[in-house]
Amino acid sequence: MKPKSKILIIAGSDSSGGAGIQADIKTVTALGGYAMTAVTAVTVQNTKGVSAVIPIKPKEIGKQILFSCKDIRPNAIKIGMLHSSQVIVSVANALKKVKTSKIVLDPVMVAKGGARLINKSAIKTLKDQLIKKAYLITPNIPEAEVLTKIKIKNLEDMIHAANILIKFGVRNVLLKGGHRESKYMEDILLNRKEIKIFKNKKIKTKNTHGTGCTLSSAIATFLSCGKPLKKSCELGIKYVNQAIGTSPNYGKGHGPINHLNSIIINKKFR
Repeated sequence: MKPKSKILIIAGSDSSGGAGIQADIKTVTALGGYAMTAVTAVTVQNTKGVSAVIPIKPKEIGKQILFSCKDIRPNAIKIGMLHSSQVIVSVANALKKVKTSKIVLDPVMVAKGGARLINKSAIKTLKDQLIKKAYLITPNIPEAEVLTKIKIKNLEDMIHAANILIKFGVRNVLLKGGHRESKYMEDILLNRKEIKIFKNKKIKTKNTHGTGCTLSSAIATFLSCGKPLKKSCELGIKYVNQAIGTSPNYGKGHGPINHLNSIIINKKFR
């Protein structure tokens, strides 16, 4: 099997392998894509939490993006953890020189264990410099609350928040509903023309580390292959749900999901 498309991932590294760049590479590879990376930070973490975040210099992040894309042009770009205003500006400036319209932005702000991964000034810069460049943004409820400054308690609040994000200049929003206490997962895809609600039964488990990173990378991979947005979101959500349902149960905290759920391993490699 040869890769179908090329995806550039701009995100932080997760030493535990469940989220960040590691989850992104696994996802892109498992779905038949070729992953390139620009690392924004190195984290010291495991399933129980984040111990430290070591930033990469903004200038070097920009160099990673441009040097990779000069040689191998991506069909789509996925953006994850951007921890400072300087990093966001560097990424935004680099993307001006990369002609790729399919940009999926996952506005990573809080780790699964609760650690804050971005400061207040960076959130403002994200709104001003980067959010309008994205084809799709994929916030969860806490992230949408930070961006819109409203409290989200139900489906109506989610729709209201998504509309506020559209008014910021975002083209498409997939607002994820996993943080709501409910039997069903409701994710909302919204733009100026339509709204689509993806409803799935919620899987009760503590093994959900890296679900946001995985979903945004999955959607970017499907978009990179030429699939329409709605179908890319539907397939991405399906992939993540299957990965949660078959999680390997590693670690003592929020364990990783199973990125291999889409792969059938050839017998000679077993």
